[in-house]
Amino acid sequence: MKKITSLLLIGLILLSSLAFAADVIDEKWGKPTYVYGAGLSESQIEETARLLQIDNLDQVNAIRIMAADMKRYIGGEPVDSSLFSSALVTKRNEGFGLQVTVLTPDRISQITPQMYQNAAITAGVKDVEIAIASVINVTGESALTGIYKALEANGEQLDTQRMQVGQDELETVNQINQENASTEGFDSARFDQVMIEIKQALADLKERTGELATREDIEQIINDALAKYDLQTIINQTQINNLLIFFEKYQQSGVLDATEVKEQLRQLSDQVSDRVKDWVDQAQTSGLLDQIGQFFRELFQSLADFFRNLG
Repeated sequence: MKKITSLLLIGLILLSSLAFAADVIDEKWGKPTYVYGAGLSESQIEETARLLQIDNLDQVNAIRIMAADMKRYIGGEPVDSSLFSSALVTKRNEGFGLQVTVLTPDRISQITPQMYQNAAITAGVKDVEIAIASVINVTGESALTGIYKALEANGEQLDTQRMQVGQDELETVNQINQENASTEGFDSARFDQVMIEIKQALADLKERTGELATREDIEQIINDALAKYDLQTIINQTQINNLLIFFEKYQQSGVLDATEVKEQLRQLSDQVSDRVKDWVDQAQTSGLLDQIGQFFRELFQSLADFFRNLG
């Protein structure tokens, strides 16, 4: 009960901080930026704003995400009418890092906040707070495009290659998550941690040797990370090959030379570690509750047998 109460209090604090995000005025950006999908009707634009806890559209700079933006930033052949997921992007002080919250996880069920965050770090996003929402069920890719557009609209340029690699990461991780969603023993939080640790290992190797990892190095790093989180028998060879292809592009993008990335990955690792710990705690608690239940069942059966024998 104490743990549940603490979690509720934390949740209320987080919601309170998000509620005031639209009131933040940054000296460089001015108002926070609300980026919304081109497929939204006027009423849906307002409804999405409410989901993002924007009380009044005058509090934000509102920008429409167009199919041409998605094509330019992350590729593909989208159409305006298919873009619905939206975001509120708030500039924070230097060193803040990156924080992503999905306010409608029931409608953006395939892409987790950590997946957005991992991809955004790869693309070079930093020192912003991001809330994401959608009025209908979507994959959520237009929200990532919106994040990039919000930064560009406020004079912050991102590297095109890194943005594309960030999209490749999102697609690769999402595919592996979906392929293993019903597989016993698979856990998306542990796989998020695997991705982070592979990136950290690649950065450490580059810092130590001054060279990029070979294909053999990358494969060994991937296998070590999977084994560490007990996913080595779940992620199949085809999926490992897809990870190899991605991480070869990842280290070629120049992301390993970005000084802020290592700290951002550390911060993200701390967040994901909490999810992994919760998963372990739940498993342990479940086992303990099963043991307690079994104890009382046996106790009641023993008492019933005792009184029956008295009769």
